[in-house]
Amino acid sequence: MAFKTHTLIIATLLGCLIPGGLFAQAPVDWVDPLIDTHESRWFYFNSASRPFGLVNLSPDTQTKGSWKSGYLYGDQSIRCFSHIHAWQLSGIPVMPIVGEMTGHQGMDVYQSEFSHDDETVEAGYHKVVLKKYGVTAELTSTVRTGFHRYTYPTTSDAYVLFDVGAMLGHGPTVEAEVSKINEREIAGMSLMKGTSRRKKDTPIFFVARFSEPITSFGGWQNEKIEDVTDSIAGEEIGAFVRFDTNADTPLLMKVSISYTSVDGARKNLDAELPHWDFDKVVSESKDDWNSRLSRVEVEGGTDAQKTKLYTDLWRSMLGRRIVSDADGAYCDMTTDERRVLNVPTDAEGKPAFNMHNFDAWWGSHWSLDILWPLVCPDVYSDICNTSIQMYQNGGLIPRGPSGGNYTFVMIGDSAAPAITSAYAKGIRDFDVELALEGLVKNTGPTGGRYYGGYAKQPTPAAYKEYESKGYISWGNSLSGGHGKAVTSLTLYNAYHDWCIAQMAKDLGQEDIYHKFIKGSQNYRHVIWPEKQSAWVREADGSWMKNFKPREMRFEQDGFCETSAAVTTFYVPHDPMGLAELLGGPDAAAKKLNDQFEASVEERFHLRGRSHGNAFVDYANQDGTGMAHYFNRIGFPWLSQKWVRAVQSATFSGTDPYSGYNGDEDQGQMGALSALLALGLFQFDGGSGIDPKYDLTAPIFDKVTLKLSPDYYGGNTVTIVTQNQSAENVYIQSATWNGEPHNTCWLSHHDLIQGGVLELNLGSEPNKSWGK
Repeated sequence: MAFKTHTLIIATLLGCLIPGGLFAQAPVDWVDPLIDTHESRWFYFNSASRPFGLVNLSPDTQTKGSWKSGYLYGDQSIRCFSHIHAWQLSGIPVMPIVGEMTGHQGMDVYQSEFSHDDETVEAGYHKVVLKKYGVTAELTSTVRTGFHRYTYPTTSDAYVLFDVGAMLGHGPTVEAEVSKINEREIAGMSLMKGTSRRKKDTPIFFVARFSEPITSFGGWQNEKIEDVTDSIAGEEIGAFVRFDTNADTPLLMKVSISYTSVDGARKNLDAELPHWDFDKVVSESKDDWNSRLSRVEVEGGTDAQKTKLYTDLWRSMLGRRIVSDADGAYCDMTTDERRVLNVPTDAEGKPAFNMHNFDAWWGSHWSLDILWPLVCPDVYSDICNTSIQMYQNGGLIPRGPSGGNYTFVMIGDSAAPAITSAYAKGIRDFDVELALEGLVKNTGPTGGRYYGGYAKQPTPAAYKEYESKGYISWGNSLSGGHGKAVTSLTLYNAYHDWCIAQMAKDLGQEDIYHKFIKGSQNYRHVIWPEKQSAWVREADGSWMKNFKPREMRFEQDGFCETSAAVTTFYVPHDPMGLAELLGGPDAAAKKLNDQFEASVEERFHLRGRSHGNAFVDYANQDGTGMAHYFNRIGFPWLSQKWVRAVQSATFSGTDPYSGYNGDEDQGQMGALSALLALGLFQFDGGSGIDPKYDLTAPIFDKVTLKLSPDYYGGNTVTIVTQNQSAENVYIQSATWNGEPHNTCWLSHHDLIQGGVLELNLGSEPNKSWGK
């Protein structure tokens, strides 16, 4: 046995060796959470987090606002460690301190300086030294429980602060409460005030358990220490626990979270973390990440390219967070009353899926909807089930739920391509008939499609005009945010109509199919052939006068966070039909190519307040399919050229000041970046009855996709490139399973059967291949 074990160890070590005598890194080891963290959003930075975890534990250097908050690389002080960094959700900030109890004086006082030199940041683990206190803080987590290891100096004045009444992230806390349960446990709740997006106050419950006995418990309110024995509640309150510590013995703390109740939090803790082995949880977290990231394996490429790819994949599996408890209980706020409900159970009596919280689906048809079926179809299924569950609870399929609320984030009906893309790829373990029913209802006069961003009510006039004229004019702007983006909404509606039509046809719902396939042509009403551009229609049907397709603004009137120049090419479902309106494929290709040429200097993206001035914009969703348009109108070599140019100029950065260009939107830009690097895309979002992948050259010598055994039989797809280099971006020829492959796409049906795609690359375009 000893000999066998020894031999196995040697074989394992030899198997890990790569040329040069170095050990190969696992995919999780390539992840760098610090990429582009200089201007974080609240939900952007996550270190001690599991894939899609309810708990997203990490340090906060800024604690106010949704933007430029959370962990910002350039800051010098840590204000707290908080457990929730999610779409419109935040909660349970804690801080270890030593000496005087200063919790009541607020984060400005008790914050501590730190240095990146003393910091370790990895997927699932964060270590940092709080200089003010001489405390080494280490963080990791399970799905629903944060795990802390604090190494204090030897002292009788070691504290952990629970600043549960503080302003955190998206808004203030209405009220909070904390109670001492016993000598090793406290519990409580923070009630997050509603926001303009998540309109209802939302409670977050917690249970904290310690490895050492509490020597004293106390609290404060309105910046004053209160005389309390075992509980404190009210506005602007916090609590502290004190310990005797030894420099050789760390204090361990487990903080479990629930959106349902304290009892739910305690059940989550007991279910997921019954022991105190911190290093074991760190290891399990890495294994958890690695099991998902290993669905994609690459050979060749630079270290920077591997770092960016695996960080992209990691980010794509962070933001859309679980919100249900381990036993399936979840908070529903789709009606007037807050309710605690339970997801259905499977044959073994376990929760059939997890409920999720997520930002808008807006734009995900060019990112997550393509990547997730390849790397995490099980989670994609959960999120589809979440959407159907919310439809049953509240009567609408959400386009961005938060804390059980409908938020009506952005505009349009972006749940349509998300759900229909899952269906088209064989992810169907949700009620597909009910899903189609909900998607159709969403297009009605009271449906989600006609709510402007964060609006309280739909705009029936916009519905009536679209149904009667096939477009929405300047005279029927929506209530709510982005309400004037009427041309964008018309284009969204046309695409979403097409998506619904595809699913309906496959389900044999011919009446629905014919209604919505007709609607899919409505994009033609807002493309002005004379101007070769998307345009705004006036209430009388005329084209808006004195309109300019580009303006130095965040969003141009008529368009959603973008310009008419970019939005002209937003017809994912009928690229050749659009080309006809633009004067034919040659004219359409020339127009778009000119826009790309004009955007080289700005690296294909505009940020901040200038999206409306873009020719090409890979910093916001509506522009992220532009390079692949050429593939669908007979100019695949131009897709190959510009995809590689965008990947290199826009998304290749691997330092804290580059990589995603500002707004990563819960994994969308990470997913897009990964797809560009892998050479796979779907210009139509993958919602067609026979979805196809657009092919361009990967940046690696070899890409191996290990498909899910539950959905695709565990088949493997290998993409091999010959003559790989930075200059060789053009596909000269291709084979699929040894046979010549002469088209610039590959069907999803063929891909999931497994096989080998071999691409021969060169530095000059082969204009006869792939047309």
